[in-house]
Amino acid sequence: MNEIIVSDLIPSDKLNSIVVSNAINSLESLGYKQGTIKNYQSTWNNFLQFAKENSEDGLFSTTLTYQFLESYGIASNSDARLTFQQRHIRNVMQVLTEFALHGCIQRRTYISEKIQLPDSLQKTLSLYEQFCNEQQWSPLGTIRKRKRDITKFLHYLDVHNIKAVKDIQASSITLFVASCTHLKSATLAHLVCSIRSYLRYLCMKGITNCNLVEQVPKIRVLADERIPSCWKQEDVEVLLTTVDRSSPCGKRDYAILLLAARLGMRVSDIRNLSFENLLWEKARIEIKQAKSGEPLTLPLTKEIGQALIDYLRYGRPDSQYREIFLRANAPFKAFGHDNNLYYIITKYRRRAGITLPLQSRKGMHSLRHTVASQLLEDGVALETISSILGHLSVETTRIYTKVNITALRSVAIGPEEVDYE
Repeated sequence: MNEIIVSDLIPSDKLNSIVVSNAINSLESLGYKQGTIKNYQSTWNNFLQFAKENSEDGLFSTTLTYQFLESYGIASNSDARLTFQQRHIRNVMQVLTEFALHGCIQRRTYISEKIQLPDSLQKTLSLYEQFCNEQQWSPLGTIRKRKRDITKFLHYLDVHNIKAVKDIQASSITLFVASCTHLKSATLAHLVCSIRSYLRYLCMKGITNCNLVEQVPKIRVLADERIPSCWKQEDVEVLLTTVDRSSPCGKRDYAILLLAARLGMRVSDIRNLSFENLLWEKARIEIKQAKSGEPLTLPLTKEIGQALIDYLRYGRPDSQYREIFLRANAPFKAFGHDNNLYYIITKYRRRAGITLPLQSRKGMHSLRHTVASQLLEDGVALETISSILGHLSVETTRIYTKVNITALRSVAIGPEEVDYE
């Protein structure tokens, strides 16, 4: 999380106790668990006591917040220098400061289903989702992400007493985007893209002024801003050998990790993998990619085939589901659309004692990055890597593999040199 935002926009008439009390009420309305709320409240009560001893006027300020953090030795922005407890205190105070600044708390792990929107706002969101599905505006996964983003936006409007979309003003959009400046630029860019899509729909239906679409702030994302997170190849092998393949759950997890670590498959495609996608006689896996809707053919290698057979014969519960991978516990059904399988890779990474750089991503997608990087090191043509990963553009592959610039330059070739057979 970024450092506490210093701003003169916090009204000078907000008392510390009122800010804390209203923030707790906001947490409750967002569906936070009571244990989490008590945890936040404990830190905020310590802040109130500190403020009582160090502030005469009792008014909330970022200066006072900084002083409170410094009393815990939190004066650096480097996570590497902070303990887990210090990072937690800093994050909790970040939430309080954002609430004082913007009047709204935005869940870090956003669960849109727990947000209760006014009927008027919820209705337009439901109609937008229905329209996207019917007109096939976007892949299903993108629609779900946009729905979460828009729910976040509508919740902000609701908190600021805007109960109908016809009352949305350009200033409201700008203030909402400003309240999300703690997000990385790429994440923020996706967020405003969702808002534009929603406003285009409202404009098309004649509900709002079409000029609003142009008033959504533009977010600049530098091409080289984000460096993909990759594993050392020896760590990947250690991860795989750590899986207990004698249990049904282990057989499933091993096959899942192999698909990500050997073929670079996206989590969404692993979740959706069904019996129809496995062409055993041709030793191929043929799928329609969830992200792009484009077909993709991958090799069904002996290693992956044996892992899949082991799971299907001796680990997979009896089920009518056509998806290959099912939950390990009852009810035995396919993974949910929003399940990123993070807990699977985390379980075995921790069991293996593998430590990754603090700021690196540690989910299943990092294995996809690793596959791309390894292919570059092996001298595989960039266009071939793009084909393997299912990218629609080679430029996308350049971004995914920029972690290895030296290898990227060494294998850059012209399209005429590529053998697609």
